[in-house]
Amino acid sequence: MRRWLPALLLAATLPLHAAETKPTYGPELERFQYAYPVGHYSFVSQGHHMHMAYIDVKPKKQPNGRTVVLLHGKNFCAGTWESTIAALSDAGYRVVAPDQIGFCKSTKPERYQYSFQQLATNTHALLEHLKVGRITLLGHSTGGMLATRYALMYPQQVEQLAMVNPIGLEDWKALGVPYRTPDQWYERELKTSAEGIRQYEQATYYAGQWKPEYDKWVNMLAGLFNGAGHERVAWNSALLYDMIFTQPVVYEFGQLKMPTLLLIGAKDNTAIGKDIAPADVKPRLGNYAELGKQTAKAIPNATLVEFDNLGHAPQIQDPKRFHEALLKGLADLKH
Repeated sequence: MRRWLPALLLAATLPLHAAETKPTYGPELERFQYAYPVGHYSFVSQGHHMHMAYIDVKPKKQPNGRTVVLLHGKNFCAGTWESTIAALSDAGYRVVAPDQIGFCKSTKPERYQYSFQQLATNTHALLEHLKVGRITLLGHSTGGMLATRYALMYPQQVEQLAMVNPIGLEDWKALGVPYRTPDQWYERELKTSAEGIRQYEQATYYAGQWKPEYDKWVNMLAGLFNGAGHERVAWNSALLYDMIFTQPVVYEFGQLKMPTLLLIGAKDNTAIGKDIAPADVKPRLGNYAELGKQTAKAIPNATLVEFDNLGHAPQIQDPKRFHEALLKGLADLKH
């Protein structure tokens, strides 16, 4: 990640339409529409009444009897999966895509002990509510860390695991990245802007490229931080960053028993806290060209597919190429 530059400096370097854009949404992404209908699962967790938003799409063509559960990343939402939902539904899959607690259209609690175990438990309860049995689990970015934890907690349910540029393929704190407290993350998140998001995503998610259609997802995220509930949004974001940084899954990859598909954009350079890492540490972080190969070796039954010219979000950057690889990869995995 990186510190956001002052808005005036960014406005001088971005196209006019980008500098003028200031979307505003509610703390649960009110007024931002997903491409698919959204349901809400209500439950009690840690003494709080809350709800998880989710998308549940039936197969568009001949059902193949399988369900894919999509887990979004830190700066993404269930709605960001729209092209992947379409590709999987067209191929006969039922697709369930939740917004995790603290994200997007789901509850932003005032207080919550975030852990990947808690988010996995919430997701498992949602799937039981939807009467979903065995699944293919597909996680992107932070969703890859959650998918790993879910697969370790519920191995009998996960017949296939797939991960798209998961983060947590290295332990940043063990490598020397300084710790940020939740309060420090909170101060940082309060400064979030569309301009800063755009610059970061261009460099990291899209390997230096930019297309106008990416602005939709920039505005979605920025709008959460521009609305009346932005402080609650920023505080939950801070707690989530603390969870990501302090709860590595990299040491447990060897315990994954199910067939696993790794889809890696090799131009990715994502690493939490990279912006404050010491000069001698920073160049060694987020090298996905190497991390993908290392992870494939660490997971007992893994298949690695690399996209040599794509970044952190290959499913958005080159959806046709990505979905061809995803569908072939899932079909080839034994389950």
